[in-house]
Amino acid sequence: MKRSVRARAIVIAVVLLLSVLGLTGLPRSVEQVKANLRRNIRLGLDLRGGTHLILQVRVHEAVKARADMTIESLRQELRRAGIEFSQLERNDPQRVEEADSIAIYLRGVPSARAGDLRQLITQRFPMWVLTAISDTDYRLTMRPSELLALKRETVERTIRTLERRINALGLTEPVIQQHGAAESTYQILVQLPGVDDPARVKQIMGTTAVLEVSEVKDGPFSSREQALAKYGGVLPLNTKLVPEMRRAGEAGETWWLVSRVPVITGEDLRMARPSRDEFGKWETDFTLGPDGARRFAQHTERNIGNRLAIILDNQVRSAPVIQSRIEDQGRITGAANEQDAADLALVLQSGSLPAGIDYLEERTIGPSLGSDSIRQGLSAAVLGLILVAAIMLVYYKASGINAIVALLMNGLITLAALSYFGAVWTLPGIAGFVLSLGMAVDSNILIFERIREELRAGKGVIAAVDAGFDRAFITIVDTHVVTVVSCAFLFMFGTGPVRGFAVTLVIGLIANVFTAVFVSRTIFNWVLFRQREAVSISI
Repeated sequence: MKRSVRARAIVIAVVLLLSVLGLTGLPRSVEQVKANLRRNIRLGLDLRGGTHLILQVRVHEAVKARADMTIESLRQELRRAGIEFSQLERNDPQRVEEADSIAIYLRGVPSARAGDLRQLITQRFPMWVLTAISDTDYRLTMRPSELLALKRETVERTIRTLERRINALGLTEPVIQQHGAAESTYQILVQLPGVDDPARVKQIMGTTAVLEVSEVKDGPFSSREQALAKYGGVLPLNTKLVPEMRRAGEAGETWWLVSRVPVITGEDLRMARPSRDEFGKWETDFTLGPDGARRFAQHTERNIGNRLAIILDNQVRSAPVIQSRIEDQGRITGAANEQDAADLALVLQSGSLPAGIDYLEERTIGPSLGSDSIRQGLSAAVLGLILVAAIMLVYYKASGINAIVALLMNGLITLAALSYFGAVWTLPGIAGFVLSLGMAVDSNILIFERIREELRAGKGVIAAVDAGFDRAFITIVDTHVVTVVSCAFLFMFGTGPVRGFAVTLVIGLIANVFTAVFVSRTIFNWVLFRQREAVSISI
């Protein structure tokens, strides 16, 4: 028994040491201990304060963009196949709810080529359904499954892009996840603990950051009307008018006629960073990937002396003249200061949003509310522990000390495990923690009552303790497994706070099995080992 107690004590000591290190690290002073505790025990929005945002993803914009790409591809395929048409256009959904109404209209197709058209759509555009309106006019609608997949992908890409941008700002433990029903709302919940002035974060999140470098066909024009008047109100094929971004203090406007098909886009970017030009002004330099660099080099080599428009979010940032062949390097000028250049580099580096976002709800939670919650929660926890300890000591005598030690160690292990996992403490998480402590007390009560039953049945002390733990173990595991399964469903189908409750409760239950069965039994064995003859036990 002596060897068994020693081995168990070593295991318990190692677990305690790892738990303490997980919370305090290897500090050299009391101040460092406090700093490590603040860093390792991460507080969520409801405890620390911060910003709560609900965003609406404009999925209809992504649907329209996909339709525009289809129109350009379809126009080329029709010409390649020799199928004549008079008009190819789409409708213009303006709201999220109207995204399902997207349609492409193809008019003026000779009736004799109807079979060829259907074969072309089936082979080259399988995600679209072709419906005849008349002998010469057709409507293409996106298949419902493809449309749903596109909208879901848009929301998922938006979440990933927002995560990259917010994480790059160095914010601690942000929550970015889908909010509400996926098939109806297409909303995103963003919680930023510790952020009480979200203006800059909102600006960076909301910047679509669609970068295009396109060939300039004509311009500059002093107004859109001037450009349209030059071409009789109809722009040349595959071109578009784009306004130049107006700097602070500038009057008037400038428009450029550029190619609709860009030479390179933000998808070709490999790296972006802020820097200064030869005059000390801030700019954003970017580096292209191999494929983008190849296309950029070919275009600049063929168009020396012509202009390129660097377009960001459908505004021309600059339109420099190509002086020589350019391969994998470029720059965007016009930054107001270092922060402006750095923010632009950040949004370019993190990727463009697939669609715009709207702010449906914004709440700033002050840190005082979180402090009140922490203070009240600690007061309730301390009072509860004192009452539980007093009852256990009165009812179970010296064995109550065993239960208190196991309970305190349970709490320490749970705190340390959440620290190792990088989990964030929220009010629902604290509720899970308190519930796990309650189940820990219940497990000790179950064991103690089993031991009492064995003693009343006339068994010796050692046999009664062994039988009590063995009989209670199955019941403890059974109840814990049922609770863990319930927590698994909460984690799979719940939102962030519900998941926090489930994770905290599961970790507490695992710690409870260790403390109630292993630690508590070791304490009993140690007490009995110290007696010359194990004839009694205080329980």
